[in-house]
Amino acid sequence: MNTTNRKLDALNYHAKGRPGKIQVVPTKPTNSQRDLTMAYSPGVAEPCLKIAENTDDVYKYTAKGNLVAVISNGTAVLGLGNIGPEASKPVMEGKGLLFKIYADIDVFDLELNTQNVDEFVNIVKALEPTFGGVNLEDISAPTCFEIERRLKAEMNIPVMHDDQHGTAIISGAALINACEIQGKDLSQIKMVVNGAGAAAVSCSKMYLSLGVKKENLVMFDINGVLNNSRTDLDETRMMFATDRADVVTLSDAMKNADVFIGLSAGNVVTPAMLLSMAENPIVFAMANPTPEIDYETAVNTREDIIMATGRSDFPNQVNNVLGFPYIFRGALDVRATAINEEMKQAAAHAIAELAKKPVPEAVNLAYNTKNLKFGRDYIIPKPMDQRLIVEVSMAVAKAAVDSGVARKQITDWNAYAEELQNRIGKDDRLLRSISLKAKQSPKRVVFAEADNYKILRAAQIVKDEGIATPILLGNKERIKQIIEETELELGDVRIIDPRNEDCPHADEYAQYLYEKRQRRGITLYEAKKLLTDRNYYGASMVQFGEADALISGLTKSYVSTIKPALQIIGTEPGVSRVAGMYMMITQKGPVFFGDTTVNVNPTVEELVDITVLVEKSVRQFNIQPRIAHLSYSNFGSNDGPIPEKSREAVRILHERYPDMVVDGEMQANFAINAELLADNFPFATLNGKPANTLIFPNLESGNVAYKLLQELGGAEAVGPILLGLNKPVHVLQLGSSVREIVNMVTIAVLDAQQKGEQNK
Repeated sequence: MNTTNRKLDALNYHAKGRPGKIQVVPTKPTNSQRDLTMAYSPGVAEPCLKIAENTDDVYKYTAKGNLVAVISNGTAVLGLGNIGPEASKPVMEGKGLLFKIYADIDVFDLELNTQNVDEFVNIVKALEPTFGGVNLEDISAPTCFEIERRLKAEMNIPVMHDDQHGTAIISGAALINACEIQGKDLSQIKMVVNGAGAAAVSCSKMYLSLGVKKENLVMFDINGVLNNSRTDLDETRMMFATDRADVVTLSDAMKNADVFIGLSAGNVVTPAMLLSMAENPIVFAMANPTPEIDYETAVNTREDIIMATGRSDFPNQVNNVLGFPYIFRGALDVRATAINEEMKQAAAHAIAELAKKPVPEAVNLAYNTKNLKFGRDYIIPKPMDQRLIVEVSMAVAKAAVDSGVARKQITDWNAYAEELQNRIGKDDRLLRSISLKAKQSPKRVVFAEADNYKILRAAQIVKDEGIATPILLGNKERIKQIIEETELELGDVRIIDPRNEDCPHADEYAQYLYEKRQRRGITLYEAKKLLTDRNYYGASMVQFGEADALISGLTKSYVSTIKPALQIIGTEPGVSRVAGMYMMITQKGPVFFGDTTVNVNPTVEELVDITVLVEKSVRQFNIQPRIAHLSYSNFGSNDGPIPEKSREAVRILHERYPDMVVDGEMQANFAINAELLADNFPFATLNGKPANTLIFPNLESGNVAYKLLQELGGAEAVGPILLGLNKPVHVLQLGSSVREIVNMVTIAVLDAQQKGEQNK
């Protein structure tokens, strides 16, 4: 991708709308004067007095217990070095974002303008009343060791420098499992560690705590092997100095070594070094973005190798996000006074054990695999595995209790597990999951309106992200002009103008359309003329297998896209009509709306058909549909055409599809509020959990509902997702943003993947 465009994308992402990536949101009602008197004066005095009587009540009456400080002085930011505290802020906000989306932990990021250890420590110590925990980030070595050591000793809340311990914990879990698979004993392995920074030192300490013998570990820094003759080593690194006289170079150390740990620079390990290692070697090449040895080179050099990297595009990614959100979650939930070695080891063992358990289908789907299972290519869990929050957080919390640093006891661990699971239902994990799945098997997507900058920008993104291979329809000169003016890198993308006489397959497509529609008033001449329309041509490309999906509708009406698709592609076998569905990403998780775009005033039978289509589609997102038919009536409380047809549709669905979880007619608040439904209508099929799929009685109500939720409720609308066509065609909203276009392309790719599987 063009470097300028990538930089602009990143800058626009951070600057668009409200600058930055995080905000503070009230958690209590603030709509009335009474609310405000409770939130502030005079009502706020009551919790103040309680906390004054008992300081621990701060956890009961304030956000302290779920608030972590992410603190840096900007001296070691990513690979950018010492760029200063202000420049580190985007990274700290990003870390806060990960805390929130993976473990529902709130964060204040604090960038301190000091490189003095005493000043740094004193500032952070003074902030202890505010926070439940402290995550240190991007602080250069060796000062990071001293800062963390002092803060842990002098503060009474959990403190962890994730750059050190995050990688240590995750790679420690990976090492446990890799040794088990390779038949190696941790106490016997010979290990080479290339790198002697904060992460390398912490990783090595973790490996020693797991059973690796100090005399079997050799460490290198930029100046060579750490040995007893070195005079430039501080006390921390000196503990890893070796007295082996036979080791001078990295090549020397690699001979007969069982494990290589890379936390240094790219391409420092050669195939010859790999070949010199012991049988069944373990290589963790964790330099980013370029590993110490290329993944493909390594696995082609040694068939018996277990290889891990820090990259997401290869198996066995050592990713800190597997650890830090859940370590702090467990520590906060028992009000731990520290994150000690027992808690870190518990996290490592929990992560290792999780990899040995059967993988949920949702994870297989997210990574486009049939059956992920414990082995050489799966030694640690995937970041999208939603079991992490339960398994790791509980292990950390239990270790805190057992080691005596917990100030709060958990008596019902099953209830705690359920509480943890409920925390992760409020984010957009579904979007991240389907994006990841799309990347596993990208498809050819034809864009019918490619003479529009937003379309081309989206095409660039899906191409660069590996989501899809774009095909552009429109005036070639105009498209190339936009690409050149905006410095997009789409020069190798196929561009087709259906209006040109030499347009490929135009006659074949026209003949097909004529034969299919000749008894509906279309002549061959008219068919050829219609094929100059990009929607007709794009639909034909999909029908004939020249493309896998069509995206259109940004600048044209809904009908102008659907009509060609129906005439050329048609509906799925056994399906008599198409329907539209929106996926609404809400604070309470995804909710699916149907039909919001196609069927104006469906009959009873049409409502039944729509429900079946929507239910099938929701299942394809690996979500169990819980369907509510909406009306202004609750189970016969009112009569009228709308409640009566919804009521009858539900009766038919219960009769024809007894396994479908569906009920109604009901009002929207009863569908979404499980407690309200259970209290008033205990007989309802949906009792227990709220509905996640809403069927509206007509297009008007569905369309109004999704737009109101989008604008007033802050939900992200993904759609319209077109249901019922035999091949993937998806329609954009008029004026969609680039992000919305990318989302729809991702949905189209998933649709193509699923239809491809069905047709095998």
